[in-house]
Amino acid sequence: MNAFQRNESKETLFACVSAGDDSPRGDFPVQKKSPKLCGSNYPLSIAFIVVNEFCERFSYYGMRAVLTLYFLSFFHWDENLSTAVYHAFSALCYFTPVIGAIMADSWLGKYKTIIYLSIVYVLGHLIKSVGAIPSLGNQMVHVILSMVGLFLIALGTGGIKPCVSAFGGDQFEEEHTSERSKFFSIFYLSINAGSLISTFVTPVLRGDVKCFGEDCYALAFGVPAALMVLALGE
Repeated sequence: MNAFQRNESKETLFACVSAGDDSPRGDFPVQKKSPKLCGSNYPLSIAFIVVNEFCERFSYYGMRAVLTLYFLSFFHWDENLSTAVYHAFSALCYFTPVIGAIMADSWLGKYKTIIYLSIVYVLGHLIKSVGAIPSLGNQMVHVILSMVGLFLIALGTGGIKPCVSAFGGDQFEEEHTSERSKFFSIFYLSINAGSLISTFVTPVLRGDVKCFGEDCYALAFGVPAALMVLALGE
């Protein structure tokens, strides 16, 4: 065998070894798959995302269900002012998703945006609940605390809105398209369930439970605040 044949044999051998060697290199570690839910193809994190969304929607719609009554009976505002502030708050909630989307895409990413703005969300609920305690200061104090709380709630609920569903979809592997599609159905079911239940429960807490000698708005706002704390803990 001459030198040319020996070199050709070595090149063929190296080519065969390289083609059959599929073991991962040290520079490219194998990515660990996320834990699955009950042996299915659903990531475990999906359960927390669905529960989080249920609690968040309960907190938002539960607070909003008694907001106009709160303005009328607690602040003694007229109907025009109460309606104007209510709709201004609702409009702000649908404007702040633009801020959340910019933060997630250009700065923090979806996960950190959800965490940070959820903290803002919780602070807003807590401030709103404290502002509904009758013995705390005069009406000006109540109005200031309520408006600050509503602004933080609007920033929180709108800011996380464009991130949560997309973050949930990101948890699935590419081949699990069917499971991803079913997740979005369950996700939106949790949104509607939280909204519906809170619309019935929160007015009951306001009217049937008395505190400080009158309708308990502090409790009506406090329960949604507790649900939002639970959502953040998830």
